[in-house]
Amino acid sequence: MQDTERTIEFEFVRATENAALTTVHWLGRGEKELADAAACDAIYGVFDKVNICGEVIIGEGIKDNAPGIFLGDQLGTWTPGSPHFDIALDPIDGTSNLANGMPNSISVMAASEVNVRNGQKHNMRNLPSFYSHKLAYGPDVMEAIAKGMEPISLDDPLEKTLPRIAEVLGKRVQELVVVTMNRPRHTGFIETIRKVGSALRLIQDGDIAAAVAPSLPDTGVDVYVGVGGSPEGVLTAAALKCLGGGMLLRMAPRDEEEKAALLDGGETELDRVFGIDDLVTGNSALFCATGISDSSLLPGVKLVGSKAITHSILMRARSRTVRYIRAVHDLKAKTVHLRSDRSDHAL
Repeated sequence: MQDTERTIEFEFVRATENAALTTVHWLGRGEKELADAAACDAIYGVFDKVNICGEVIIGEGIKDNAPGIFLGDQLGTWTPGSPHFDIALDPIDGTSNLANGMPNSISVMAASEVNVRNGQKHNMRNLPSFYSHKLAYGPDVMEAIAKGMEPISLDDPLEKTLPRIAEVLGKRVQELVVVTMNRPRHTGFIETIRKVGSALRLIQDGDIAAAVAPSLPDTGVDVYVGVGGSPEGVLTAAALKCLGGGMLLRMAPRDEEEKAALLDGGETELDRVFGIDDLVTGNSALFCATGISDSSLLPGVKLVGSKAITHSILMRARSRTVRYIRAVHDLKAKTVHLRSDRSDHAL
């Protein structure tokens, strides 16, 4: 049987590449909404020519009232008989970083093939809360748990969790590198990490790259902890499913008003701790990202004369293959198809 993921996976890379190429010119210009709109236009433009039935399960734009690709939007031609995919995306993860000319912005997409013939509806879960509490760690920890180690718990204090992870990795707790976002809501995390003695790395924005980093061999990051966007948590889960890493996630309402709204809306799992297989079910998952500005996951776009160099990552859960793709684009010949006017544009 044809492996549909293998057939179309590079279209996803093309989409994040084009999003990065169209938005790098907005780097440092303070116009995050215009940058976001350009990235969305480029992604739509790629999939307007791809024969899939893609439904957006995790979209973006709502948080900032910006132009975006939203929940329920369709990607692909939707030609009858085309494969169905759940799609999660963030055209720019780290829009504030991009607007301010800072590191740690990427364009990211994930997808899971849905077997509609067998009655499947969706493989990806959409969490209704704005934020979620997340703890991400690498494959070595997952393997230790599979061999009988007591599972990591989101309810355990970091004073207990960090030494346990360090022991699995064969490190002293002082050698453990922990990443979190520099936010007032993370004051407790930051104080605890410093008290334990682990190496702390603060980032301003873009927690997808930070949460994926512990599952990659060359990032120097061991743990990610923080309270960040729930949609980004599902994107991260797709990546970790491809890498064999782990993450625990629980919805974290910002205040009593949001909590009451979620309960009134019928949400019954506010206290549930989700693992990656709860957020992306089945064995189909692919993840790709392209760097816009430099991050721990990927270098950003480099403009050298009439050339642009992009760096992307592409991975699939079924094969556990991770590809790093360095592409050189000749800006004298390169065009990007945009949804806004259904035509190709020079960069």
